[in-house]
Formats: sequence, structure tokens, C-alpha cells
Amino acid sequence: MFSEGSLLKAQQLTVSGTVKDPSGESIPGVNILEKSTGNGTVTNIDGNYELQVASAQSVLVFSFIGFESQEVVVGAQSTIDIQFVEDAQGLDEVVVIGYGTQRERDLTSAITTIKSDDIIKTPNSQAMQSLQGRVAGVQIVSNGAPGASPTVRVRGVGSFEGGGAPLYVVDGMFFDNIDFLNPNDIETISVLKDASASAIYGVRAANGVVVIETKGGNYNQEPEIVYDGYYGIQNPQNVLKMANSQQFVQYINETGAVADMEFIQNAIQRYGRSYVDPSLPAVNTDWYGEIMAPAAIQNHNLSFNGGGTKTRYSLGASYFDQEGLMKETRNSYQRMNFRIKLDTDVKEWMTVGGNLNVSTAEQYNGDNGAWFRSYFAVPILPVYDETNIDASPNSLSNAQQLGYRSNQNPFYNLLYSDNRNKVAKLLGNFYSEIEIIPNNLTFKTSYNFSMESINSRNVGFAYSDGREERQSSLSRNSFTRNDQIWDNFLTYQNNFDLHNLTVVLGQSFRSESNEVLFARGENLNPDPMRDEEQFWYLNNVTDFDLNGIGDGGNKLFYQSYFSRVAYNYDDRYLLYGTFRRDGNNKFQQKWGNFATFGAGWVLTEESFFNVPAINFLKLRGSWGQLGNDGINSSVGAPQLVENRGAYDGVLIIGRRLDPTFDLIDRWETTVERNIGLNARLFAERLSIDADYFIRDTRNLAVSIIPPVIRASERRSVGEIRNEGLELSLNWEDNISQDFSYYLSGNIATLKNTVLSLGGPESLDAGSAEFRQRSIVGQPYLAFYGYETDGVFQTEEQINNYGYSSQFVADNNLQSGDLKFKDQNGDGVINDEDRVVLGSFLPNYSYGFNAGFNYRNFEFSALIQGQVGNSILNRKRGEIIFTNDTNIDAELADNLWRGEGTSNKYPSAAGLRKSWNQNLSNYFVEDGSYFRLQNVRLTYAIVDKDVFGVKFPQTRVTLTADRPLTIFNYNGFNPEVANGIDRQVYPIPGTYTLGLNIKL
Repeated sequence: MFSEGSLLKAQQLTVSGTVKDPSGESIPGVNILEKSTGNGTVTNIDGNYELQVASAQSVLVFSFIGFESQEVVVGAQSTIDIQFVEDAQGLDEVVVIGYGTQRERDLTSAITTIKSDDIIKTPNSQAMQSLQGRVAGVQIVSNGAPGASPTVRVRGVGSFEGGGAPLYVVDGMFFDNIDFLNPNDIETISVLKDASASAIYGVRAANGVVVIETKGGNYNQEPEIVYDGYYGIQNPQNVLKMANSQQFVQYINETGAVADMEFIQNAIQRYGRSYVDPSLPAVNTDWYGEIMAPAAIQNHNLSFNGGGTKTRYSLGASYFDQEGLMKETRNSYQRMNFRIKLDTDVKEWMTVGGNLNVSTAEQYNGDNGAWFRSYFAVPILPVYDETNIDASPNSLSNAQQLGYRSNQNPFYNLLYSDNRNKVAKLLGNFYSEIEIIPNNLTFKTSYNFSMESINSRNVGFAYSDGREERQSSLSRNSFTRNDQIWDNFLTYQNNFDLHNLTVVLGQSFRSESNEVLFARGENLNPDPMRDEEQFWYLNNVTDFDLNGIGDGGNKLFYQSYFSRVAYNYDDRYLLYGTFRRDGNNKFQQKWGNFATFGAGWVLTEESFFNVPAINFLKLRGSWGQLGNDGINSSVGAPQLVENRGAYDGVLIIGRRLDPTFDLIDRWETTVERNIGLNARLFAERLSIDADYFIRDTRNLAVSIIPPVIRASERRSVGEIRNEGLELSLNWEDNISQDFSYYLSGNIATLKNTVLSLGGPESLDAGSAEFRQRSIVGQPYLAFYGYETDGVFQTEEQINNYGYSSQFVADNNLQSGDLKFKDQNGDGVINDEDRVVLGSFLPNYSYGFNAGFNYRNFEFSALIQGQVGNSILNRKRGEIIFTNDTNIDAELADNLWRGEGTSNKYPSAAGLRKSWNQNLSNYFVEDGSYFRLQNVRLTYAIVDKDVFGVKFPQTRVTLTADRPLTIFNYNGFNPEVANGIDRQVYPIPGTYTLGLNIKL
């Protein structure tokens, strides 16, 4: 008699076989699963497998990355061999391009797309922050302030005054930034990096285009409710250490400054002596520690999605709240978003749809002067001083009472100001798409509009610091903007045997208008108090600043015509071209023509190409031209100016011709060449994308000084080049049915060069003390100063270094002073010895991403960084303006204190000499950094029953964002947008717990 177990065993069948790729090569690691069971195996190194299945009715599922899955009924077979077919799904994925889409395999341009799953990994208010380290050639410079947008540069800087920000296209509408968008509402972000991809958007696209599609429902989708949210803490990190009281007093004593030594004694008399060291004041204040603390961050999203056979919909609402690191002041950002997106097939030949996205935000900006003051405030000063009886409404300390020139206390900035922005934005899109010839010709009309309102209010409270009375003040600024775009275009698609053709013809009208109203006044009556906001209005101002009152606006109109042709022969030969004619009312040149073309060759489709390891290989190249109107226009002619003079004691008013005038009569023009390749290898587990580009921007608006007349004029004469190489690698593999992993990395180089300034060889910028210079053949706005060669250790070194004896005497050079290289060997140091010290643009940027999925666990980690950029440490350089302040701890510990003690930093006395305060590479530091950008661990609860009830799909996530940054720069962080660090807002490390529930 058989037992139940032996009977079951007798019914089982053993199936074996071999799995091969399309070329006949065996594949190890293929997943074989008995459908609807947990029973499975993988092929061995020779591609062979063996598996016991329940019965002849069992179905085997064969799956492997890069190939189409296959299902086979076992039946009477004991041997089942499989030969996979390549899965073209990845290459057939649709990529968003201008006014349409295109298959990835057909692209001839440089486009990178980031999907929702990667966008939401970063707990931040700004979606573009998620791209940091993920897209080669895109530089993202973070900003730690609540709600602040990062600086985004696509392939360098291509304008002297127009900025380098890309154009954002959100569901067809143009924006300068996307701070109003909730990252959870975004389906994809596509970065159009080269001119070939961007040119169809015309004069707004010279700095690259970022196309954003918001989420929508799907046809034939069961209704679903999704909650997604997180709560976390932002921790200050890499906090710059300042000199404590002991280090500060030692530094002051070494300067030999009698007055500053007296200030220390004044502190001892006022606040007492230290119990540890009686020679020190009792006070030892860590100002950065006093003004900041960990802060909360949270985000909550609720969406409803679904669709039937003819209609799909998506509705959502979200709330984001980020507190700032500053204490004792309102420093936060709150935003609420509401959206709806609807598409419906009203007829077989017509689809209509639209979406609305409403965003309201309230942003309180902490006074960044508090960061600046905290760097300089002496540590022998307390936060509060009860003996400062004349201070009100709080008894804050005042360094002037010790003898210093300013009160230094950063809490005056924190407690006595309130800066608020109320922002409301509305994005709307309505469209209708008509199929004129089924499957061939469609017409689409789309109306997009956006409205923006920013109401700013900056209140200064009345206070006394014990020495000086400050009046209350109020400034108000009301900005409104209304933009609209109306697009109409035809799309023709057809296949003729091996020929595939797509043609787009369209017209676009765009208008942009804005208005601003602002006013400022002092001495409010009654004086504003923290808890009495009802008095924070201009009608309470008694003394208006007439120079601070204004009312202005602007209106621009654009009329454009565009076309695109994409041709594909047998999936082998690709041709692509666009043309756009733009006209506007901004410049004397009303119209501009911008064209582009590209070509691609898919080698793997050729009969002669037979490399089993290479599944797909495409070579491509493109050329494109586009414009930039994001610069100030000009009248372009000499002007009559009023002259006043006295003649025989009588005031005479006349006019004279001013021969200097700006002539900016056209938009800047970018011409870009790009060559690249796309490859997929080893059963499509490895993908490679590479691009080399040269981007020249011409007709740059440049301020020049004409001969004879010493005046500045703007002319369209500059030219700048950005060139670089971008490489991205991605590897994905399934080890078993329970475990898969991926590795990806990217690196980009950038060389920025000024090609022309319209005649002059250089153009200065910055202040005289902190000079930047754009030099033909060098990077834009390079730091320009002296190159140091260490520190003079002895008098003998000074006398033998090569300076003339008269020069040494005139500059009173001493041991402990910096050595400046005499570049031309004339025995003196002057302007002719200045050299380029570095650029704020990095030479290299990189990112590396890794992750795995094991059963219900998902792990990912992202690393990113950059190399070769420089930062001007202006905080240290500010000693040129005031020297009775604190210094950072690294400098205090490493000052030159005798022969052999330091060959980098001058002596304490030397810090206060003008010789050492010249701009040099002592102040210009390396801004390279390496960062662990994001670490994320997720556990999914799927198909679980609790007390007989099916538990909803649930994901619990732990995220650490920017937990570790390694760098040598002497600051909070090395991310400084323009390379000049007078004090940037610290970037916190953020740690969150997230929850996603789908019903």
C-alpha cells in the first residue's frame, strides 16, 4: 500500500534540457520556474538544467535578462531545449522628444531618461536633486536651504550673462525651474543634452532641455489608491570648526596686536576667567553649534489612479514640509500640491485630455548673514549678556562693548528679521488629438498655460544692541507671471516595406508677461512684534524709501514654426532632422532660423556583423544650431542725455549725444556637434552609452571698453566653447529567481574655453580684491591671482629668492610671509605675475550606482563626485576688510610659528599684512569631493493574509541621503554654485523612514 508521500513522488516528472541564446551559445544562470509554484532552478555553467515538476500539465517559464520569456507545457516531454529570442522591449521603449516620441533604438541624439522609481529615492523638495550622479554631463549643485532649488548645468556654461539653466518643459509648458512640482507626481525626466535633441524648442533651449512627464492612469487599469510618504531628520554635517577661546587667544597674542589683546582682557573683566586656564576668558562659544540644530523633513502623497477601455485618470494630493537647520528663527518650507490628469477617447478618431497642477507654498528664508557672522564672531563672546542692560528686546551680547568694531553676534540676524515668500503656481494643459488617416496622419492641438504669484515680505524688527538703535523696516514685493503656449502640429507616420518615415509639421504661439510691484519703508507704527503679524503691512510705514518703490512689467510674444523628419531604413540606417523658425519682439533681429540633423547606423542589423557577444551596436552623429534669448536686450543706438550747467549764474538744461551705447540686437547662438554610440552586450546584460561633443556659443553678450572713451558697452561679440566626453555603463543580471542585481556608472569630462571677446584678450569680473578673469584660451570667469611657492622660513630665503632688495624692503617681507612666484623673473611681484588659479567648473564628474533584489528586499546605493573644480575661500579672504575677528580652527592650528612649522599658512602677524592678502592660490582651494549620495533599503509585503484578510501591498523603506562626503576644502561643503564661498547654506545628511501602501 502506497503512502500519500510515495504516491505524490511517483506522479512527479523529471525534465531536463539546455538553454541557448539566438546564436546557439549556451546560457548559464537562466531562471526556470514551474508556473504558479515556488519550484524552480537555474541553468549551470554549460546551460543545462534538471527539474522535477508535479505533472504533465505543469508549465515551465524560462526567463533571462535581454530575452523574451518563454512558457512551455511539459506534456510527455522529458527533454525540453530552449533557444531564446532577443527581447527588444528595452530598445523599443518610447523616449519623449520635442512634440512627440521616438523609439530608443531610433535615436540619433544624446538623451537620458530617469524614471519615477529613481526620482523618489531622494527625500528632497526638488526633483532635479534626484539626478545628481545619475546623468553623465549634468552638473547638479545642491543647496541646503529649505525649498531652495539646486543649480543645474547641462554640458557646462554657455552664456556670460544669460545664465546656464536649462529649459524645463512640463507636460508641454515652459518653465525656468520646477520648484513647484512634487517629485512623486513625475513619471519621467528626460534630459535632452545635445543641440540635435533640443533645437526643436527654439530660442529657449540653448542650455539644454529637461522634459518632464507627470503621472497619469492607464487604460483598462483597476482603480487603485496609493499612499506614499516618509518622515525623517536632517543632521548638520561637516560642520566647520572655528578656533575656540584657547586657539583664538593664542592667535591674537602671536599677532602682536595690542588693541586686540586688550579686547581679550575686557572679556575677562566682563565675563570672568576660565577655571581651566585663568589666562583665558570664561566664555568659549561655538557659534555654529549655537545657531543650528537637526531639523525635520516629511512628505505625504495620496493618489487615485485607474482607467477603462476609453478613459484613464489620475488624481493626487501631497504635502511637503522641510524645516531649516537655523535655530531661533522661522526657516522652513511647506508646499501643498493638487493634480488631476484625464484622457478619454471620445470617438474612435479623437482623444481629448488635460491636466491641472496646483501648487501653493510658504517659504521662510533664514537670514544667511547669520552664517557669515558665525564664521567671524569671536569665541570669547556669549550669546546673551545680562549686563548689556541697554539691549532690547533681548539681552544679546555685543562685541563692541569689548572694543570690537561690530556687534558680531549672529543672533541679531536670527531674532530680528522675518523673511517670507508665499508662492502659488498653476499649470494647465488641454489637448485634442484627431486621427485624420488611421494609423498614418494625426493632428494635435494643445493649449498650455501657467500662472505664478510670488508675494514676498521682509520684516526687520526694531531693536537695540546696547550701542545703536535700529528702526523697524518692511519691504514688500509682489510678482505675478502669466504664460501661455498654443501648439498645433500634424504627425505623419508610415511604413513602406523596409522604409519607416515620420514627419512633424507645426506652429506654436507663446506669450510671456509679468508684473512686479515693490515698496520699502522704515519706522513702522506700531513697531512690528513677532506675534503681531496684523501690523506687518505698508500702511504702518511712516518713512518710505523713495528709491525702493517701483512698478514694472514686461511682455514678450513668440511665433514659431517647426518641423521634424525621422527616417529609418530596415532598422539599420537612421536619419533625423529638425527646423524651427522663431520670431519675437525682444530684439531688433525679429526672426531666427535653427536647424539640426542627425544620422545613425545600427551595425548589428548588417548581415556581415556577427559578433555573438554584441546584441546591439549603433553609431550616431548630429549637428545642431539653436538660440538663447535669455539676455538683456538694448536700444542699440546712441542716446541724448540731459546736461545741466550754469551760464552767467543761470541754470541751463541742455542735451548732448552720448557716443557709448549697448548693441544687443540678437539672441546668442549655440552650434553643437555630437558623436556617440549605444551598445548592448552579453545577452543585453551590459549597456554602453558614450558621447563626445563640442558646443560653441556665439554672439555672446559681452561688456567691453571701447578705445579712447573709457566707458563700458555691451556687444554681441563673444564666443565660448564647451567640449567633453560622456560615458555610461550599466550591468543587470539575474542569478536566480530570488536574487538579481545591477551595477551602473557614469563619468563626464568638461573643458570650458573662452574663444573670443570681440577683440580684447581678457575681461575682468568680480571685485578688485577677489578678481576673476575671462581670458581667451582659458575657462570662463577663472580665478586670477598669484601662485604661491610656500612660506618664507628664514631671512636668508627671502634674500635669495630672486626678488630685488628694494622690492623686499618696500614690502617689508619677513619670515612667515607667503612666497609668490615671479612668473616673468623681473624681481618684483605685480599684475604681470598673476596667473589662472582654477575654474569653478569641474574637469570630471562621476556617479556609481549599485543595488540588488533578494526576495522581498531591495537595496540600492549611489556614489557621486567631481574632480578639478576650484573654490575661492572668500571667508578667509574677508580679513582684508576686517581683521579683529575669529579664524577657523585648521588655520589657527597650522599657522607658521617658526622655521619648519608650516609651508602653507603664513604667520599670525602675516595674516594681517596686505602682502599675504593678495588673491592667490592660498585662498583658491580644490573643490573636488567624493560622496555617498544615497543608500536605500526596502522591504515589500506582498500577497500576505492577516486573519484571513489580504494585506495590502506595502513597502517599508529606510533611506540615508548624503550621509558621507569626503573633501579637503575648508568649508561646510564643496558644492558652491559659482565657486565663491562667502558662506553657503550647509547641506544636511537626511535620514528617513518611508511607507508605501497600495490598495
